[in-house]
Amino acid sequence: MGALEAFLLGLIQGLTEFLPVSSSGHLEIGKALLGVEEGGLAFSVVVHGATAISTMVVFRKDIVDVVSGTFRPGSEGGPARKFAGLVMVSMVPVGIVGLMFKEAIEARLDGHLGPVGIALMVTAALLWWAQRRGREGGQVGWWQAFIIGLAQAVAVLPGISRSGATISAALLLGVDREEAARFSFLMVLPPILGATALEVKDVLEGAEVVGNAIPSSSLVIGAVAAFASGWWACRFMISLVKRNGFQGFAVYCALAGLTALIFS
Repeated sequence: MGALEAFLLGLIQGLTEFLPVSSSGHLEIGKALLGVEEGGLAFSVVVHGATAISTMVVFRKDIVDVVSGTFRPGSEGGPARKFAGLVMVSMVPVGIVGLMFKEAIEARLDGHLGPVGIALMVTAALLWWAQRRGREGGQVGWWQAFIIGLAQAVAVLPGISRSGATISAALLLGVDREEAARFSFLMVLPPILGATALEVKDVLEGAEVVGNAIPSSSLVIGAVAAFASGWWACRFMISLVKRNGFQGFAVYCALAGLTALIFS
């Protein structure tokens, strides 16, 4: 993988991780168009780590408030402890699906654009439905957190947007728009960091194939592109949710899905 391919794939990862268009689906399309068969574990580690760091930068105040508030005594730390508990509840579905099925799904669908195209069209329908039918005004409760977690679990399928699925689910459950975006982006941090840690373990154990080794310069370029584009996309997505502006992305996902089906 050269510097240009690393930059473009890092850019795609950062933008599509937070925009409701499916990062995994676009990475499959990007690899197919660029003729890159495999990014390699090391590249996956750096771009996923970079997007996770961009989220932490955007939500640094919220993260500090939750972490520090969790250890405050009595009712003073109640809201922070509840939010941390809600995030843990949302992790249950994706944890089960990720541990049991993620590798099998990736192995079965890697390089196949047909299923990605269908999943992108499902994402388009979900975004359109949330735009038209979504209610708002409430906060995330325990059962809402679990259902939003189920939506995140479905997003292990390439082409199903994680942010699109979780924010749409929250809106359809009546969660306030700003709260839906905040919870969606913070709830994904533990799974992303956990998955990245497992990938780091594989790299350190020598699971990275020597023939697929990527130059260090390409890793740095990919990481910087993923961080910068992820930071911008995260902030843009928050403002987008507040403005109720999903229709354009619904149309885009439908067109991207159709394109993937045509080239499959």
